Amino acid sequence: MPIPDYQTVMLPLLRLASDGREHKFSDSIDVLAAEFRLSDEERNELLPSGTQAVFDNRVGWARSYLKQAALLDSPRRGYFAISQRGRDLLKKDPDRIDIGLLAQYPEFIEFRNRKNIKKNRGPEQFNAAQEMASETPEDTMAAAYSELRESLEVEVLETIMGVSPPFFERIVVDLLVKMGYGGSRVDAGRALGKSGDGGIDGIINEDQLGLDVIYIQAKRWEGNVGRPEIQKFAGALQGQRAKKGVFITTSGFTREAMEYASLIDSRIILIDGVRLGKLLVDHGVGVSTAGVYEVKKLDSDYFE
Repeated sequence: MPIPDYQTVMLPLLRLASDGREHKFSDSIDVLAAEFRLSDEERNELLPSGTQAVFDNRVGWARSYLKQAALLDSPRRGYFAISQRGRDLLKKDPDRIDIGLLAQYPEFIEFRNRKNIKKNRGPEQFNAAQEMASETPEDTMAAAYSELRESLEVEVLETIMGVSPPFFERIVVDLLVKMGYGGSRVDAGRALGKSGDGGIDGIINEDQLGLDVIYIQAKRWEGNVGRPEIQKFAGALQGQRAKKGVFITTSGFTREAMEYASLIDSRIILIDGVRLGKLLVDHGVGVSTAGVYEVKKLDSDYFE
């Protein structure tokens, strides 16, 4: 099943604490993951920052909001227990606990109003109905980041389509060097575009010592690359007794081209326009940093 949002986690988390015992937060994550029947892949899915698992983060926010509504207590660090208010709520057998339900408690309203005041909004502007989104703050940031990232990748690719072929070769060189191939920038620049040997645009070192080489084909196309082009590239590799090649295009590959590349003995990596845009952004080629936002979390080890 999909990873539940943090509001969906609230009721199961409160029920978990209904036995009146102190529960270790890290253990509760495992219990809830089993209750929601999450797969290992879903358990291990990380936030875009890579600092925390998505499910762990959502359980953390569910616990935090329940504490703000005084439904949970914190008897000691890293543990939580149900409060009398939490027991009273469970006696009413609610179908769901969410922001709208928590808004009935003055402590939670005060908590939300404090956040509004920090954002230069008056406390009277708090509206529980507007707070019903299922995203945690990290989810919201991740969605905004993904939108900015995807827009940038498209913009980079569109810009590449307007550059000259020599400049496109330079882009390929810069990317491969940033990825750790080609030795120095000068060596890589000399290697690319020098071969011209039927289906091969260039040769670049696989590592800085030049222990092996990779053959390159770069196509700034709009139409998809078909199987004949890959066959031609594979034949050129065989003519050089080479086993490794990278075929880069600004467009895409047909299904037949991808199937052929996966079946032959030579190792040919296909990089289409979508992946090219991602790699350029990942490695900072043709893009610059507009701003850096550092998200911090509590270092529980410090307080041990």
